Amino acid sequence: MRPLEDVRIIAVEQYGAGPFGSVHLADLGADVLKIEEPTSGGDVGRYVPPYNKGEDSLFFETFNRNKRSLSLDLGTPGGRKVFEDLVRTSDAVYSNLRGDVPAKIKITYDDLKHLNPAIVCCSLTGFGMTGPRAKQPGYDYILQGLAGWMDLTGDPDGPPTKSGLSLVDFCGGYVAALSLMAGLHAARRDGIGGDCDVSLYDTAISMLTYPAAWHLNAGYRPGRTKNSAHPSLVPFQAFEASDGWFVVGCAKEKFWVRLAEAIGLAELLDDPRFTDFAARGKHKDELLPLLEKRFAESTVDHWVSLLTEAGVPTGPINDVEQALTEEHTLARGLIATTDHEVWGEVRQVTSPVRFGNEPAEYRRAPRRNENFDEVMELLGYSAEDVSGLVDAGAFGSIAQATP
Repeated sequence: MRPLEDVRIIAVEQYGAGPFGSVHLADLGADVLKIEEPTSGGDVGRYVPPYNKGEDSLFFETFNRNKRSLSLDLGTPGGRKVFEDLVRTSDAVYSNLRGDVPAKIKITYDDLKHLNPAIVCCSLTGFGMTGPRAKQPGYDYILQGLAGWMDLTGDPDGPPTKSGLSLVDFCGGYVAALSLMAGLHAARRDGIGGDCDVSLYDTAISMLTYPAAWHLNAGYRPGRTKNSAHPSLVPFQAFEASDGWFVVGCAKEKFWVRLAEAIGLAELLDDPRFTDFAARGKHKDELLPLLEKRFAESTVDHWVSLLTEAGVPTGPINDVEQALTEEHTLARGLIATTDHEVWGEVRQVTSPVRFGNEPAEYRRAPRRNENFDEVMELLGYSAEDVSGLVDAGAFGSIAQATP
C-alpha cells in the first residue's frame, strides 16, 4: 500500500495554497476529494490564464493531480447532508478559506465532532481564525509585504521585491499538510480529532527564523544585500563570470581555503583581513572586488567545474528551462507525465515528499464533478436518494457540472 492509502480527506479548497498542500498527500496515496462549489464554476484555478482551455488549465493540473472531484452546494440542506455523510466516512476536512469562514459554514471540529469524534479539521487561512486580521483575505503577495520578506529582497538601491515564486502560499501548504498529518496521528492514537488553525501569516512570520532571533535579542536590523549575499558569511553570494552568473557558498572556513587555492589567490589566506568569517565580514568591501575581478576572467562552466572539483559549494544560476533539464532533475524523477483529454499529455514537476522505494503514480487532475457516481456509491445512496438530492439542488446543475 502507498503510505496514505487508508486516509480520506474532504478538501474544501481552491486556487493555490490549499491545493498545493493537499496534492502532496494525494501523491502519497490519500483519497483527496475536492468539494467544488457548483454555482461559481468550481475551483477558480480551473480558469487561470494563459494556458487554459475552458475548465482545463495547466495551473489547475499542477495542484490537483491524483485527486477526485464532487460538485456540492454546502449552502443547501441536501448539500449539507452529503457533506456530513462524507465526514462520517473520512479522516479529515481540509480547507483554505478566509479566517472567519470555517466557523460560518460549520466545518470546524466543534461543528463536526458529533458525526465523527476522530475527524481532523485543518483550516489554512490568510491570517488564522483569531486575531484582528482574521476576517481579512490573505494573498501571497500581501503576506510577503506584511511579514517583511519584500523589505529583505532585491537590490539594496532598488524597491522592495517579492520572490519570483508564491513562496508564502507554497510554504503555507506544506505547513497545513504537516499539521494535518500530526492531527491524524493524534486522532488515530487517541480517538479524538481537533482543529488545525494554520495561516499564511503565521507561516511567513515564522520563516523569518534567525534574522528574527537576531532582531529580538540583539536589535539587529536586516537589510538587502548586493548580489544576494548572505547577511553574515563572506564570501557567500552570486558572482558574475564572463558569460553569466553563478553562486559560491563558503559556509565553513575550509571552503574559503579551498576557494582561494582553487582560483589562484592562495595569498589571501595569509592576509590578516581575511583570516576568518568575522574578519572577512569586516573587510568584505576589500575582498569582494578581488574575487569579482578573478571570476570575470572566465566562464560559468569553467568556475563551476573547477570549484566543484575542489569541493567548494557552487552552482550556476539557471533559468527555468535550464533547471528543468538539469541532469540531476531528470535523475531524481522530478518530471512526471500524465495523459489528458484536452492537452494530450501534461508534464509537470513532482512532489519532493517521499517515503519508501516504490515509484509514485500520477493521475491527471479531475474534471469538475467527475467522480460524482463514485461518491454516491461510496455513500451507499440509492437511485431514489440521488434523484431527491439532485432535485433539491445539492449538487448544483448536474447537467452543467458533470463531464
